[in-house]
Amino acid sequence: MAIALTPTPVLETERLILRAPQRGDMPYWEACAMSDRARYIGGPLDAQQAWRSLCHLTGHWVHRGYGMFIWHLKTDPTPLGMTGPWFPETWPEQEIGWTVWSAAAEGKGYAHEAAIATRRFAYDTLGWQTAVSYIHPDNARSIALATRLGAQLDTDATPMGTEPCLVYRHPAPSEIAA
Repeated sequence: MAIALTPTPVLETERLILRAPQRGDMPYWEACAMSDRARYIGGPLDAQQAWRSLCHLTGHWVHRGYGMFIWHLKTDPTPLGMTGPWFPETWPEQEIGWTVWSAAAEGKGYAHEAAIATRRFAYDTLGWQTAVSYIHPDNARSIALATRLGAQLDTDATPMGTEPCLVYRHPAPSEIAA
């Protein structure tokens, strides 16, 4: 039996489908979460932590009504990453977050494409007036993506958690071309 969160939006970009987490995502998330790819998001995790973190993603949709979208190519349903509006109870501000799960998905602009779509969703559908991205200072790829999205380092913003963290502030909805 296929179980899915309903009703949750599905976003489409030129190349991607963005959807809520589904049961079959676990092996792909686990491969990322248990590897060095997760070093900037609290990992690598063990199998139990990976399971709990995927359940955290799903629970965010239930409790907030939105969350990270899992994205894949329109031509292939294999999950490649997650991107989206994120605001757990203890977060200082609403975030647009992302993680590319597969090295094969890097350098193709997928995370950028997904982030533009989910930021637009956060602004247009959720009514957010601002958003940040919390990024580890050593995560050059995420800093480059934030910059490409027009986000700027905000040294006055409250960082996330106790680990080193930079806060990149995204342009306001009025500053982004439609």
